[in-house]
Amino acid sequence: MRHLLELDDVRALIRQRDMLLLAGDEEILRRLPAGRWIAGTIPYFMGDDGGVCDRRRIFVERPGPALEYLGVRRYGEHDVARVYLDMPKDAVGIMIAPAESRVHLSFALNAPSYDRFACAPLFGWIAGVHLDELGRARPRVFDGTTGEVLDEHGVVMHAALKPGYVAELAILNIFEPGEGPAITFPETSFAVTTAKVDGKLVNFADHVRETILDTRLPLVADYYGASVNVSFQTVDPDKREVRFFAPVFAGVPYRHARPVGDYVRAFVSALPRGLEDSVALSCNCVLNYVHSSLEGRSTGGIVGPITFGEIAYQLLNQTMVYLTVSRSR
Repeated sequence: MRHLLELDDVRALIRQRDMLLLAGDEEILRRLPAGRWIAGTIPYFMGDDGGVCDRRRIFVERPGPALEYLGVRRYGEHDVARVYLDMPKDAVGIMIAPAESRVHLSFALNAPSYDRFACAPLFGWIAGVHLDELGRARPRVFDGTTGEVLDEHGVVMHAALKPGYVAELAILNIFEPGEGPAITFPETSFAVTTAKVDGKLVNFADHVRETILDTRLPLVADYYGASVNVSFQTVDPDKREVRFFAPVFAGVPYRHARPVGDYVRAFVSALPRGLEDSVALSCNCVLNYVHSSLEGRSTGGIVGPITFGEIAYQLLNQTMVYLTVSRSR
């Protein structure tokens, strides 16, 4: 199927009660009728013909016939901790939250401590804006059941697995820890001033500047056996502060990632073979899109929105996340 569709085509899908995960420019999403859909603002996509920025069409993902629509819930910063408790049995959750919102920050900082964390697949992404509008436009999400536009709440669509099917959530991270020193932080935070680098306490912004650290490459840590990235947002020499797109966690050892020569080649070679028919949903990070020049380049035929953060149980950065649905063996 095509994934980037004209407004009238999306309206037709909504009216026939399809379950839809949508992404696009705010103005065009506001023109959709109510129905079984959720959406987030973003104009960047890995489409059928490769990476593209498109503000005229809407990116459409249909989770597939093995998943049945159950409903949509919305969460603010004070109740997002219920996201796993509210998950129906034998179901998956699809979550979108606005970048820099209070619910985004709360989920990013606290998800691993939620009751029943990772008890069921929770796939999703963080809504964003065109990079030329950073600081001027607000990312937003849509509860399609009412058509409401939200900038401080996230939405979660619940979908039940039909009998005989299994859903698996996976991340594809092409970054590996480099040979540099171990870095630990005293607090869990999106913004840091101090860090221990090989056990020595330093101002981290000074360390980044003095060592000419390539901030296009993330910090990488082992989270319970999975390599997880934390991406640099800004290095402020006046405040002597470093901000990240995801939180660093206190006491966890990080290392700066080793360089990647060709992102697309590394990505395609790392993809397990034969996935195309079973991938129900996927998303990739805008930092990969920008730093790796993905516009017009294909990533193995797997498509999805290019996002300000990825959700695979918890918040991730500079990672591809995909949900597969296949017959149980």
